[in-house]
Amino acid sequence: MSTPHTDVEQVELANTAFYEAMERGDFELLSSLWLAPLDTSEDDVEGEGAVISCVHPGWPVLNGRGEVLRSYALIMANTDYIQFFLTDVHVSVTGGMALVTCTENILSGGPTPDDSDELGPLVGQLVVATNVFRRTADGWKLWSHHASPVLAESGEEEDDDTSG
Repeated sequence: MSTPHTDVEQVELANTAFYEAMERGDFELLSSLWLAPLDTSEDDVEGEGAVISCVHPGWPVLNGRGEVLRSYALIMANTDYIQFFLTDVHVSVTGGMALVTCTENILSGGPTPDDSDELGPLVGQLVVATNVFRRTADGWKLWSHHASPVLAESGEEEDDDTSG
């Protein structure tokens, strides 16, 4: 396999690694993909490091490494199976920042029934996501992840007749 030569390719790999870590339930790898206080750069005027943030579908904003990583630990502990099929992936890099937008086509396994070793019913979900990365000495790291559910169209046309 060849080494990625462009920033866009490197960001694509970092983005893919994020979703693969979720699929494998690899909390250690997932944690290493997020900005850490030691990842600060010269442009950090306050000297406190970049504060990471995350919005999971239907959740409030989570700020700070502790809150964000705790949320992933909870998700991993309570999800028996998850798989992401990414579509509409767009990467934009400007200087030391990168923006990735994509559609997460998620397939996840429900809770395992008490009397069985098999997964519960599979559930599909469509989510749009924005991932913001920052360049560090160790490569591209996640700064922010924001995911929002896509409302399914009902297929029914609304009655526009208001004349009662």
